[in-house]
Amino acid sequence: MQGKRVDRVGALVQQEMSRLIVERTRDPRIGFVTVTHVKMTPDLKSAVVFVSVLGDEKGKLSSIAGLEHARGFFQREIGESLKLRFTPRIQFELDRSLERGLEIDRILRDVLPSGTEAQSEEENPEAEKQ
Repeated sequence: MQGKRVDRVGALVQQEMSRLIVERTRDPRIGFVTVTHVKMTPDLKSAVVFVSVLGDEKGKLSSIAGLEHARGFFQREIGESLKLRFTPRIQFELDRSLERGLEIDRILRDVLPSGTEAQSEEENPEAEKQ
C-alpha cells in the first residue's frame, strides 16, 4: 500500500513540475526540458526529478543550473498545489537514458549486418503487423 502512494505522489509531482517548467519558468538558461521521471523517498520528504534536455552538453548543464536556481520556487509551488503534509525537497538529475538507448542502437547497427533487418521481415512478414 505504501508503494502505491509513493508512486502516485511521484506521478503528481512529475505532472506539476512539467506544468511549472512550461508555464511559469522564465529563466533563459532553461532550454527545452522534459520531466521524464520522479523518484520519491518512502517518507515523501525528498524527490529526485529526472529531466531530459534537448541540446548540447553545455546547454544541458545550463538548464540543470537554471532548474537548481529555481528549486525554492518549484518546492513552494508544489507544496501549495499538492497539499502534502511535507513539501518534498527537490533535487534535479539529468536523465541520460535516451542517450544511452541511442548509443546502444548505434552499436547494434554497427555490429549486425545491414541485411539482417530486411531478412527477418521477409522471413516473418506478420511480425511487423503485431
